[in-house]
Amino acid sequence: MYVNDPLSDMLTRIRNANLIFSESVDIPASKMKLALARILKEQGYIKNFRMISEPNKPYNNIRIYLAYSSSDFSDSSRKRVIQGLRRISKPGRRIYVGHDKIPVVMGGLGIAVLSTSKGLKTSSDAHKLGLGGEVLCYVW
Repeated sequence: MYVNDPLSDMLTRIRNANLIFSESVDIPASKMKLALARILKEQGYIKNFRMISEPNKPYNNIRIYLAYSSSDFSDSSRKRVIQGLRRISKPGRRIYVGHDKIPVVMGGLGIAVLSTSKGLKTSSDAHKLGLGGEVLCYVW
């Protein structure tokens, strides 16, 4: 299946799995998706991720293990770590910011992910390095 916006597809798969308290979700792999998964893990939004290769399929998947705040396995007591995901820059409308205009998400409680000349960076890392770039998504 061809997807016009692979990053939106990834965010939607994570959002849908998070809504049903799924333990993991599989996503078709790419370098950008791996970099985004690495950022989500470093920031504590997911437990872990790993590459999955199946012998009968010509492509690899990324398996993302979602994080929840309670160790109890009943859905009523668990709380989602990812409260929201939002795609900002889309194929039809790209959003670029300079290092002085990097957005603050949810009053500093969330992160913005930027595509910079040094790779994918969180809003705080890009601000420290003095980098601007394309605002890919918000996570809170």
